[in-house]
Amino acid sequence: MNKKIIIANWKMNPLSAKEAIKIAKGTDLKGVILCAPTIYLKVIKKVIKKAKLGSQNVSVENPLSGVGAFTGEVSAKMLYDIGSRYTIVGHSERRAMGETNQIINKKIKVLIDTAITPVLCIGEIERDENHEYLNIVKHQIEECLFGLNKNLLSKIIIAYEPVWAIGKNALREATPAEFLEMKIFTKKVLVNIFGDKVEMPAMLYGGSVDEKNTRWFAIDGGADGFLVGRASLDPKKFKEIVKICETLNK
Repeated sequence: MNKKIIIANWKMNPLSAKEAIKIAKGTDLKGVILCAPTIYLKVIKKVIKKAKLGSQNVSVENPLSGVGAFTGEVSAKMLYDIGSRYTIVGHSERRAMGETNQIINKKIKVLIDTAITPVLCIGEIERDENHEYLNIVKHQIEECLFGLNKNLLSKIIIAYEPVWAIGKNALREATPAEFLEMKIFTKKVLVNIFGDKVEMPAMLYGGSVDEKNTRWFAIDGGADGFLVGRASLDPKKFKEIVKICETLNK
């Protein structure tokens, strides 16, 4: 079994650098990627020894082009300079703020050009009986990866996050079988775009991951890893998730 990829998405947490350092020290584990708010990346880099650093967003603009001024934006080059080697793009929360597939496509290309691994989030808001959700995800994949060189496909990570199964307002929990269905479907879409001789990207599960469902999504769902939200802020829970994955890696 391939080694699991475990990404912590802290979202807009915590509220202080002191707490960020505390969480980082408590989750500084080998093979883990900590995606923290950009403002904390520099201080976290100083205290982690095993984990890798990631970010949660990036500007579509490339300051090296010499065109325009982009107040408030953070470029891929800036992220790389402070140690970020992974960046989440297309997260459902950013999509809800208006981020389109076309914007995500630009971000992916900027990140790859800067040697940062994009973590592309895909997923539907609802799982309807007519299976329209498959078309929604298909369009996300096609548009977000439009124009990508097929040799670069393995340079990205895909995370499936069923929006209807996330957070306190979740309709219900997703099942490993539902993730496996989406993993198989995603591979089919990618083959249709890039051909069957390309190296496929790793596909993670990211729907309210915790220490209780990790094993089943890895074994029965075939998840290549996990994008962990709330549980990544709790070192005890996060360590248990990592421990489960390490056991499966053997």
